Amino acid sequence: MAEPEFTAPVPDIPIPRVKARTKIREMELVITDVIWETADTVTLNLFANGERMDYQAGQFITIRPQQFPALESLCSYFEDMKGKKEPGRAYSLTSAPHEKQLAITVKAETYVKGQTKYPPLLSPFLTYSVRPGMSFVATGIGGPYVLPSDVETRSDHIVHVCAGSGIVPNYALLKFCLETRMNLRHTLIYGNKTWDDIIFRHQIHELAERFPDKFRLIHSISREKRSAPGLDIRQGRVGEELLREVIEDPNAVEVFSCGPGLSNWDRQAARERGEEPQPRFLETVLAGLKNIGVPPEREHHESYG
Repeated sequence: MAEPEFTAPVPDIPIPRVKARTKIREMELVITDVIWETADTVTLNLFANGERMDYQAGQFITIRPQQFPALESLCSYFEDMKGKKEPGRAYSLTSAPHEKQLAITVKAETYVKGQTKYPPLLSPFLTYSVRPGMSFVATGIGGPYVLPSDVETRSDHIVHVCAGSGIVPNYALLKFCLETRMNLRHTLIYGNKTWDDIIFRHQIHELAERFPDKFRLIHSISREKRSAPGLDIRQGRVGEELLREVIEDPNAVEVFSCGPGLSNWDRQAARERGEEPQPRFLETVLAGLKNIGVPPEREHHESYG
């Protein structure tokens, strides 16, 4: 998955109950498989010494770039430029607690002149340079982007609003809820620039086919026209109109939104130009949810800058 900036199929199996906040720990993980999802996005299946990890769907692990010899010099350079230690990067788990193996999905971010202050460090390495058998140390598992412990009494409808690699934690939430037979129905609005940019395209289509009464899938494609038999594909960006269509009762729904949001660099650059920063995906979605009347306690979001 992208490097987040945090401001933040077996029937009748037991459903893991939500527990108190998991203690942060260090663990050594071995890459067992590198699976290409799109041209710039991979899923890394991870072996954790055979240990069963205790976590919640939607949480993340943190990886320090300094541990990789190929990145040591770049880390030192960035630390000199920034005047501070290069932080670890958080990656949402693609896997869910009912699955045997841990996995993360990483999209290689790129440097864009005028939009990116520093070239991305860890995500291109994890996308293009790792191989099965490589190991690394991560900390976790943690993060607040999880189902409320009383979600089945709060609502029967979960709306997922995602863009790009923001699908990763929501994919874990979807799998967990659907495959453990929780009493919830789901709507996923998934925005991408093109059809080929859709991460987990085949997997989420399969979920929609397996759970037609519990899972509604809507694609929103902004840079090309696309149609496909049996699929709900909209032209353009995700906006308030589509949110209003999907959310029948704003006081009876839980909304999980994840995708690109304004970074500190975006805000700083706008201030230097004497302008207000232009909203990105997440700011647009949050404004739409507010206008619709979704209460703050029913809205959950995570930003990727």
